[in-house]
Amino acid sequence: QVQLVESGGGLVQAGGSLRLSCAASGRTFSRYAMGWFRQTPGKEREFVAAISRSGGSTYYADSVKGRFTISRDNAKNTVYLQMNSLKREETAVYYCAASTQATVSTQDYECWGQGTQVTVSP
Repeated sequence: QVQLVESGGGLVQAGGSLRLSCAASGRTFSRYAMGWFRQTPGKEREFVAAISRSGGSTYYADSVKGRFTISRDNAKNTVYLQMNSLKREETAVYYCAASTQATVSTQDYECWGQGTQVTVSP
């Protein structure tokens, strides 16, 4: 496992942009595929985006395709989520997570960050 710490959350107006970062501590960051998920109170955590170990493959939830971009810099042990054209309904706690392979399933992820709050205002 690796220690994951999200940052970059905050308040943004609908239609605005935000970039989240997830910094990993450990010696084996490049061994992990990484994913971003989000969760609101009383709801299941939902998949947002994932990226393979090398960064060569990316996957997105249909709801964010064309607006969000996941990327990683293995030299910096960091994965990013660029979020554009944000919608009010996308207010949530956003989590990064590590998995052996890129996948959309929460159950397949082994390590999770603490989450960062994203609030989208009208």
